[in-house]
Amino acid sequence: MPNPVELPVPFFTGILLESRCVLEFTNSIIQLPFLLQTPRGDGHPVVVVPGFLTTDASTGPLRSFLRMKGYATYGWGLGRNLGKELVSGQSGINEELADVVKNVSEAHQSKVSLIGWSLGGIQAREVARHIPDCIRQVICLGSPFNDAATGAPKPAKLFRMLHKDTNEAKADLVHKARIVPPVPCTAIYSPTDGVAHWRACMQDAALAHDHFENIEVDSSHLGISYHSDSLRIIADRLAQPEHHWQPYKASER
Repeated sequence: MPNPVELPVPFFTGILLESRCVLEFTNSIIQLPFLLQTPRGDGHPVVVVPGFLTTDASTGPLRSFLRMKGYATYGWGLGRNLGKELVSGQSGINEELADVVKNVSEAHQSKVSLIGWSLGGIQAREVARHIPDCIRQVICLGSPFNDAATGAPKPAKLFRMLHKDTNEAKADLVHKARIVPPVPCTAIYSPTDGVAHWRACMQDAALAHDHFENIEVDSSHLGISYHSDSLRIIADRLAQPEHHWQPYKASER
């Protein structure tokens, strides 16, 4: 395991770490023929949730890859992700996202796999907690759900600027976010993430059931959703037979 970067990372160091995202995107294109040799799944529906301040455009490369693998793939379709439910609602659940998932599940008569990048992963976990019967599994990409308010200082500061009542959010909601939802959950994190603290993106085993895992990649925060290692892991996780979830094997990478 590489030496983790202990955040807060100095501003310019963070910029340098995140500048890799261009090379990561180029590398994923170069490796596409090999990535397409990853396991092909059963075509079940997958909903991909974007990160804070981003839209479905940011997850376009990931969704294109999933469509190539044969999945019925959806963006969240709710515009720019401002995370308002985390400060304005009592439950911390994005009800609109929950409705999207329920509609997709009903349309396909199938459980839905949820993939969330950054804040999107936190929201995906809360939706899975709210409607677990509709969820097959959750995959988080650089999502600081493990104490999101302090674990990711840069996004947290911007979040507070946009939502001035963030400090009034109840402590029980922050604690609940750390508890793994009652479905199989995968947390993909990077020790060299220039935005979110790597520890905040890992599931605490003391707050989890048996069907969870933390998987490390060496990626920027901005590029983690299309990093070649992330795509390999996601393809492997989605291809598992329903009700037969097993932890990811590093030797398969």
